[in-house]
Amino acid sequence: MTPSDAPGGASSGAPADRWSDLDRPPLNAAALRRALTAGGSLWTSVEVVPATGSTNTDLAARAGDLAEGAVLVAEEQTAGRGRLDRSWVAPARSGLFFSVLLKPGPAVPQERWGWLTLLAGVAAAAALERAAGVDAALKWPNDLLVTVDGQERKAAGILAERTADGVVIGIGLNVSLTREELPVPEAGSLLLAKAAVTDREPLLKAVLRSLEQSYADWRAAAGDPAASGLLEAYAARCATLGREVRAELPGGRSLTGTAEAVDAEGRLVLRTADGSREAVGAGDVVHLRPAG
Repeated sequence: MTPSDAPGGASSGAPADRWSDLDRPPLNAAALRRALTAGGSLWTSVEVVPATGSTNTDLAARAGDLAEGAVLVAEEQTAGRGRLDRSWVAPARSGLFFSVLLKPGPAVPQERWGWLTLLAGVAAAAALERAAGVDAALKWPNDLLVTVDGQERKAAGILAERTADGVVIGIGLNVSLTREELPVPEAGSLLLAKAAVTDREPLLKAVLRSLEQSYADWRAAAGDPAASGLLEAYAARCATLGREVRAELPGGRSLTGTAEAVDAEGRLVLRTADGSREAVGAGDVVHLRPAG
């Protein structure tokens, strides 16, 4: 699930009511650029816009003119998309809605680029645990879960889209949403998970720095998920493994079984009632019973 924008920065182009909600101050685009683009960082540009339809759509449209490491952030996203074209919208400045442009290039075979969605999930979960003090888990393939009142709730989604020479990864993270603002009752936010930090600037910096390190390790290993440690890291954080699930597959087919593993291609391996094993590469997964 997730995110899109245009040049400028919230500090220069925000509407007159940009401070209307003092609990949700705007991002400081200049400060983010100084912190994230210095000293040979992966991140080459950081743009913040007041509102856009989808950060993924906007960044993908401009990908051919941008260097790897472009970051696009929106204070409000009005037409954000998740997997299966589901909507992902939230009140202005209540979350982090951003996309990044990565160009793995010839160093990583294209058949391994699909791992970038899972890599982003691992990086985001690790960053939020460190920066916000929340327990973060992953639901295959691209949802980030937090615990609210003892229950797993989706607080973020990740959407990757191919461009001509790279991949745009969008992340939509609910930060300060209240119960009344949740798009669906089963959603969550960092606020509801009792996060120690809900200031969006340090959270954004933490996620991007974690993503930079994970991407560097993966790229150095030519995208090999085992050699880079990504496969092990994903499996350790994946709340789907070990559970009975139903996979809603393309074409209207569904498959029920126990999620046993994530294979070398990033697919979820299910063991069905007849003992057979099937790898699911695309679809929507529903957890049918609690972990453990």
